[in-house]
Amino acid sequence: MTRPLPPLPLRRIEEHNPHELPRNDWPATIPAVRQILDEGLDLSPFTVLVGENGSGKSTIVEAVAAAFGLNVEGGTRNAHHRTQHTESGLEDHLRLVRDAGAAKQGVFLRAETMHGHLAYLSELNAGRHNFQSHGESFIEFFTARAGIRGLWIFDEAESALSFNGCLALLSQITELLATGSQIIMSTHSPILASHPAATIYELSETGITRQHYNDLDLVRDWRLFLDAPERYLRHLA
Repeated sequence: MTRPLPPLPLRRIEEHNPHELPRNDWPATIPAVRQILDEGLDLSPFTVLVGENGSGKSTIVEAVAAAFGLNVEGGTRNAHHRTQHTESGLEDHLRLVRDAGAAKQGVFLRAETMHGHLAYLSELNAGRHNFQSHGESFIEFFTARAGIRGLWIFDEAESALSFNGCLALLSQITELLATGSQIIMSTHSPILASHPAATIYELSETGITRQHYNDLDLVRDWRLFLDAPERYLRHLA
């Protein structure tokens, strides 16, 4: 007998009021964002967004985190630090569709602002210094909060992680999924996108397309490079 899936903190994202955000205003000019506004996007227990810089990955996950009530620079609902204004305003135009009875807790981890968030936590802990590397601190942060059941959002986590760090994160993701958490991740990493439970969306100049792992541009590009790096490096001369 198939075991029923736990309720998801986020079942779907869509525009709050149809066409409230003019399509010629940023960030609606980004094809992936415009598609979400026009059609909505269904989410799975583990949703992965991939695509080139500028395709809208970070804009979307940041907006989802903000709309869910999480600190846009990282952390949980309890984090209140802010070092810079980065929001696109998209969160004000999103409607979050939840499952009844779903967990309301969440964690937002983004490599870009993690250093500032760790400094903020250090201040809260009476200035206790952290002499770990960025990657070590990142791993310690999400490992220490692994007991939080709810929505976990990762924005380009690979920027802070080594190869083994990415594998450690994949292991942690498996445990989070097993305990009923939901994960949304933006990434450039073929390692992080490889999890067998991932529903992968590729963002491009045409919008959002659901893809199989082996059909992703980032997977094909990395395989070609690692198979024969000299084909790429010879153009640097």
